[in-house]
Amino acid sequence: MNQSPDSNSNERLDYQTPTTEPFVGTQSTHELARQGQRPLLTQQEQRSLVTYNHVTYLLYVVSYFTAGILWILPIFMNYAKRREADGTWLATHFDWQIKTFWYSIVFFFIGSMLILFALGGLGVSVMADSGNLAIGSIVLTGLGIMIIAFTFIWHLYRIVRGWIALTDNRPVP
Repeated sequence: MNQSPDSNSNERLDYQTPTTEPFVGTQSTHELARQGQRPLLTQQEQRSLVTYNHVTYLLYVVSYFTAGILWILPIFMNYAKRREADGTWLATHFDWQIKTFWYSIVFFFIGSMLILFALGGLGVSVMADSGNLAIGSIVLTGLGIMIIAFTFIWHLYRIVRGWIALTDNRPVP
């Protein structure tokens, strides 16, 4: 941990100062920015990003009660602040939420398409008086519903798991 020259060697600083230790030489923050590198986050920046992540996790949970209308807002928020957390444990939370969103969209789409395809087949089977086609349509509809239910539970699990890790100040896998 960095200490100021006039502080007692046994005292710790209450904040993390940006350093250039991982980089060669003593470079200023502006030089690091030009090279695409950045110093460590200050405590204030870290607290700000932690609070920001709490808000995005909350919005994902609230979206369950708004029929998914608020579901799109946290993904934009994550993309907007993602680069500020690069190289820190908080970057895992941004990536975790982004991956959760996109995988959920893909699986929900697959389940919906199965249901749509199956219901179309059910309509054809009713018109054609084909019992075998109706059974297949019912099975596909059930499969689509199971995929959507799994996606719902998996999404909620990932939000809860990520939020718990954030509360404990640890990265998510």
